[in-house]
Amino acid sequence: MKKTVLSAAFGALAMGVAFASPSQAAEVSACLITKTDTNPFFVKMKEGAAAKAKELGVTLKSYAGKIDGDSESQVAAIETCIADGAKGILIAASDTQGIVPQVQKARDAGLLVIALDTPLEPLDAADATFATDNLLAGKLIGQWAAATLGDAAKEAKVAFLDLTPSQPSVDVLRDQGFMIGFGIDPKDPNKIGDEDDPRIVGHDITNGNEEGGRTAMENLLQKDPTINVVHTINEPAAAGAYEALKSVGREKDVLIVSVDGGCPGVKNVAEGVIGATSQQYPLMMAALGIEAIKKFADTGEKPTPTEGKDFVDTGVSLVADKPVSGVESIDTKTGMEKCWG
Repeated sequence: MKKTVLSAAFGALAMGVAFASPSQAAEVSACLITKTDTNPFFVKMKEGAAAKAKELGVTLKSYAGKIDGDSESQVAAIETCIADGAKGILIAASDTQGIVPQVQKARDAGLLVIALDTPLEPLDAADATFATDNLLAGKLIGQWAAATLGDAAKEAKVAFLDLTPSQPSVDVLRDQGFMIGFGIDPKDPNKIGDEDDPRIVGHDITNGNEEGGRTAMENLLQKDPTINVVHTINEPAAAGAYEALKSVGREKDVLIVSVDGGCPGVKNVAEGVIGATSQQYPLMMAALGIEAIKKFADTGEKPTPTEGKDFVDTGVSLVADKPVSGVESIDTKTGMEKCWG
């Protein structure tokens, strides 16, 4: 099985290459701040921002935390961007509430701040959000899992492999979406862990990586070895969960679903490691973000949300080779044509 986590090739707080000629560099500069520089999702996001910055003559500097959940490095990066006179910041926040005061400081300094992938809390703490509809992403895999199990879904034993203890909005939305799609009452839509459906075995955190996914799966199997459905925050965590299940001979009788749609994850769907995944498009998010910062610098105009939503929706598709009635999906061949990483 192909690994879904790239080797750590960048520093903990990594600065990217600047793309602009000397005459242009003073005109428009932008910052990209991601959760890590190792997760393929954020690697692709950085590629998208860099390519669009080069095209538009924008100076881009990129920063990332040591691990998913490292908000301190993101706070420091915002300070640097303000001091450098950047026109805007694209940020995939690790702590969607804790980062808000620093984001407000940047906005007060005249920077355009766009949340990528992960909405801030509250949503309007950023000038705009460019993201997958994460609630829908969760619903799609929840609906697919329920339809795949049929009547057996009523007696399912479900494990949730979440992101970090701070419960960032992307984590909450995907969890809640899965529950709604699967037929579980999520209770408070703004938090994880208050559900009382007896089918839920429990939640554990993964930090969005393969090692964390394996450890979380091992922990939940100790709690209930009969788990037969696993919802994972992303595909690296799903790969780790699969390895944990394989070590106890359960890899063929547990349904794993996830969100990301990276090329390694789509291959894992094709190979039966993951049952289905919701594919998102990080390159598009970042490219659109750079375009928005350039437009803001040139005209003062801020982005407007997708009609009927309070954010700019960059799309989501369910990838599954075993389609179910009533849930629109694409197969892995099409998913590979659209994947990243």
